[in-house]
Amino acid sequence: MEAAGPRYTLYSYFRSSCSARLRIVLNLKGIPYDLVPVNLLKDEQLSASHRALNPSATVPLLVSGDDGLKIGQSVAAIEYLDEVHPTTPMLPPSSEPEARAVVRTLAAIIACDTQPVTNLRIMRRVRALSGNAEDWNRDLMTDGLRAYEAVAKEHAGKYSYGDCITVADACLLPAVWNAERFGVDLTAFPTIAKVVANLDKHPEVKRAHYFRQPDTPEELRIE
Repeated sequence: MEAAGPRYTLYSYFRSSCSARLRIVLNLKGIPYDLVPVNLLKDEQLSASHRALNPSATVPLLVSGDDGLKIGQSVAAIEYLDEVHPTTPMLPPSSEPEARAVVRTLAAIIACDTQPVTNLRIMRRVRALSGNAEDWNRDLMTDGLRAYEAVAKEHAGKYSYGDCITVADACLLPAVWNAERFGVDLTAFPTIAKVVANLDKHPEVKRAHYFRQPDTPEELRIE
């Protein structure tokens, strides 16, 4: 556990992939935090009280107890934590700009290209237009993982880039959990499968799983 420092509050939903990214990083860095569940299925993120904290009306939201800093975007929060808590860095060192660019590219394939078009808000809009939200998600998740695989296979070791966990892995793993949920055929992505198998062995990563959270419904809980 990291030495005493700022106390953080994480507003999170158990099945939010963006929230899971932050849980993974906070756990890996040994940073203590208080978790406040926000139930997306009950639209708690749309409440006036939550909008006052995060105008985007989303989770996650990371709040620093020291200065009240509020960060409502997961990758921005991860980069902030990396700068304030440099132990267990989530990016390669600044002396390796090419490596950092690759890691950021991988993270963005998930965080910019894939998750925003497959989240709950978009699924609701697809259904409102009489579309099949599950097919929509399955197709777009497959596209995103295909792109990730193509980049990662050139650089992966034990993890997505070499043998250290990075922000790319923190973005990838929850995306894979989502893909499994929607029936994406993951056998087409051997590099991703290898990386995920290694991530699944890490105790602090396992602790961030959707089904191990305080707000996980009892019927979904795993040990």
